[in-house]
Amino acid sequence: MFSAGGPPKGGAPEPAPLPEIRLITDKRERSGGGWLGYLVAALIGAGAMGGAIGARLVATGTRLRVFDLDPAKVPPLVAAGATATPSAAAAAAGARAVILSLNAPHIVRAAVFGPGGVADGAAPGTLIIDMSSIDPEATKALAADAAAKGLLWVDSPLSGGIPKAATGELTLMQGGTPEAVAAAQDVLSKVASNQTRMGGPGAGQTTKLINQVLCGLGFLAVAEATALAEAAGVDATMIPKALKGGRADSALLQEYMPRFAARDYRRTGRIDNMVKDLNGAADLARLTHTPMPLTALCAEVHRMLTAAGLGGEDQAALMEFFKGPNKEQFE
Repeated sequence: MFSAGGPPKGGAPEPAPLPEIRLITDKRERSGGGWLGYLVAALIGAGAMGGAIGARLVATGTRLRVFDLDPAKVPPLVAAGATATPSAAAAAAGARAVILSLNAPHIVRAAVFGPGGVADGAAPGTLIIDMSSIDPEATKALAADAAAKGLLWVDSPLSGGIPKAATGELTLMQGGTPEAVAAAQDVLSKVASNQTRMGGPGAGQTTKLINQVLCGLGFLAVAEATALAEAAGVDATMIPKALKGGRADSALLQEYMPRFAARDYRRTGRIDNMVKDLNGAADLARLTHTPMPLTALCAEVHRMLTAAGLGGEDQAALMEFFKGPNKEQFE
């Protein structure tokens, strides 16, 4: 991939509206008052998540042009029918929409506005859909810079991970102008079953941080409950069945407690990515003067695991935290 003071309580003021920009469309695809998709789309970032998004787009008929700084990540998509390009600018040339799946704000900025970036190849009116998870303030700045170059910007972070991308059932939380978000839904409907516009630029990323707070705390609660069940001699794999339909039931419980009990480390996420997102939530909490004691504790647990070399592991690695200090390592 392109691998403390604040405003008054209640959040940052609304940013100034972005200038109106005409979206590139293709009248051959117009039907029933809507635009049915893009003849060509570009994907910047073909890592695990980007690769899953790209594979789904190709499988559903999108002509996809792909660029990643690591050329080794591109061949699986080429084998599926995508076209490799030598730069982000080349991928964006002629594309109706450019999808970003990257790791951090500075990487997104370099991919779009750096030398050979998307902005060098994209025509005015091109829609940039950022499916990365980055902080809202950086997103607002990126959207404003894109508008200054005649480009539309939608922040559209996701929930559901690789499995849901493969089946076209991602949940997307979106920020941008109504026109841009409406246009993005046409191409993103191929990978998502639930899309919601939350407001202007950055609103999607804010919603994703809230999602990550709930997920991070949920993962940690399930791991802690699994550890307690094991210590007390209860079969943790039976707990999801026992609690199904009750107040404690959840998708996290049903999917992850059996995996945690089995120490199933198949990667559907990363501990260090959760650290990044919880750090982002902490930044937003400082900006809005919101106390978040549980989130701070959750972030610290994830940070401890990352420091122990487990940052690249799945959330199942939370079970390692409950082993505690081991006397044998000092003998």
